[in-house]
Amino acid sequence: MSLTKHDSSERRVEDVEKEAVSVTSGDTLAQPTAGTIDAEVAGTSLHARHKFFAQQGRGPIEIDEETNKRLRWMVHKRVLTVMVITYFAQTLDKGTINFASIMGIIEHTHLVGQQYSWLTTCVYLAILAWEFPTNRLIQRLPIAKYLAFNIAAWGAILATTAACKNFTGLIVVRTLLGIFECVCQPAFVYMSTMWYRREEQALVIGAFYSMNGFQQCVGGLIAYGIAHIKDGVLTNWQILFTLLGCLTFLWGIFVAFYLPDSPMRATCWSPEDRLLIAERVRKNETGIQNKEFKWYQVREAVTDPTVIAVTIISFTNGMPTGGLGAFANLIIKAFGYTQLQTYLLNIAQGVVIMFFLFSGAYLSKRYNQKILLAIIYTLPNIIGTIVFLTVPTSDSTKVGLLISFYLTMAFGAVSVLNLAVMSNNIAGRTKQVVASSLVFIAWAVGNAVGPQVFRANDAPRYVKAFIAHMVVYALQVAVLFLLSLYLMRQNVLKRRAAALRESAASGEDADEHLGHTRAFDDLTDQENPDFRYTY
Repeated sequence: MSLTKHDSSERRVEDVEKEAVSVTSGDTLAQPTAGTIDAEVAGTSLHARHKFFAQQGRGPIEIDEETNKRLRWMVHKRVLTVMVITYFAQTLDKGTINFASIMGIIEHTHLVGQQYSWLTTCVYLAILAWEFPTNRLIQRLPIAKYLAFNIAAWGAILATTAACKNFTGLIVVRTLLGIFECVCQPAFVYMSTMWYRREEQALVIGAFYSMNGFQQCVGGLIAYGIAHIKDGVLTNWQILFTLLGCLTFLWGIFVAFYLPDSPMRATCWSPEDRLLIAERVRKNETGIQNKEFKWYQVREAVTDPTVIAVTIISFTNGMPTGGLGAFANLIIKAFGYTQLQTYLLNIAQGVVIMFFLFSGAYLSKRYNQKILLAIIYTLPNIIGTIVFLTVPTSDSTKVGLLISFYLTMAFGAVSVLNLAVMSNNIAGRTKQVVASSLVFIAWAVGNAVGPQVFRANDAPRYVKAFIAHMVVYALQVAVLFLLSLYLMRQNVLKRRAAALRESAASGEDADEHLGHTRAFDDLTDQENPDFRYTY
């Protein structure tokens, strides 16, 4: 946003309550632009706003590498730590039903037929219903406080699961769990754009997403330990839900006091550092926060091929995830392993998931590739599923079948890369809200459908379910390939419109020298001439 010279005049911007505030800046005046400046930037102190607005016309502040590292570690300690631990708690809490399935919850609560499958499906149906409202609340409310409330709420709900005696009670608490837990992924993807540079976002998303694997390790150990408790007042599965629920509730209270709502509101740091942290993400061209809901951005989002593609990929990647997450222990046990061995094999499964997640995120940063890697990481899923479908179960094949099952865990890397594609390539806060809602609704639909393709009458190998997985993997590869071609073409058109050398290169070319003067104007990626797509 540039500043134009006038005498004794003022500039009006949207403050954090969406009220107009007057900013006097010497003899300068800036008129409102087509986009509205970030509410979080506008809500800072008068002196800080003067400094920030004065810089707008000159482009980004150059931050040296030493300062950049210092700022990044400051953000890691306050933000990434909360994201990682919270996501660990969420995946562990949501996955307790998997461990409880071989602790006796099915027998003790008299579940029959597909009722156990519905305990997973109802979570994702709740997410499906609440995803857009929670994304809108993330846009409107202080994000740290809203996140903390949801963490504490789902911890309390999880603990009450221990009191359930039948299917009705379980379905109610699991549905409420889905409502409160669905804040995590959209909030964290949004926070990654608020606090981190584009090239850092895949690793950040990979860091918290890796907790899907870590919870398998820790959850397996916790379940293994609790399984040795005999003749207690509570059953093993009741102890599991009570313990994890209470710990999560306490963590939610801590987050409310520890996590800043935005760089501009982080009173734990100096005003100068807050501004530098905001400057760090200027080149993202996605801003920090804007609370105004803009209908033209809604229309752009629902017709944007990029949004449509990442939404489809979210479904194709979520459908196998939902079924494998709910039935993993039952499938492994069907190979001939004992209950305690199954708990311990969860640890190995968790290590495999973490390997796929971290390797995908690292390679994405190392080679500046996301979509190509997503295609590559779909291949282990296909290979593992083919082996699983064609090799019969016996003592001599159970190790090989277990390895093939572990190969299907590569879906986690594709999830990280798909979210990185979304966070990197969609700008405009309302457009991000709509895109994030669609992506996580598709993920919820996939996860809701996933357990239902594992039919009770098809146990223990669930051949029909794995055939369905093969179909969605093929669709996923096709959509990823088309998306890469589309983003390349968009970069060519952007550079042609700016009379620059035409190139399909991912991101900003070194010789483009973009000013990034409208980075905080809440423009969409299609509106902003300085925006470049990464793939």
